[in-house]
Amino acid sequence: MPTSNAVLKRPLILTEKGNTLKDRENKYLFEVSLRATKNQIKSAIQEQFPEVHVVSIHTMVVRGKDRRMGRGYAKTQNWKKAVVALRDGEKIDYFDAF
Repeated sequence: MPTSNAVLKRPLILTEKGNTLKDRENKYLFEVSLRATKNQIKSAIQEQFPEVHVVSIHTMVVRGKDRRMGRGYAKTQNWKKAVVALRDGEKIDYFDAF
């Protein structure tokens, strides 16, 4: 089983949607490995943040975009996003963990 560092890549903290979900619904966004399963994400989050309990996880694959590279075009990589819901009253402090 991969370690939590291999599963969790980074928190998505500078997005408007992420801040709204965090404030209103106690949900947090993470970029995770493309091959990570929901069970691996849950165990990695509870290993990295032992004081929180994960209620649910939703994942999605964000498709890469076409970008200009000189005269031609190139495609950015696909990546996976996880929306993690925590119990009421619990929170994750990003700046201490990453």
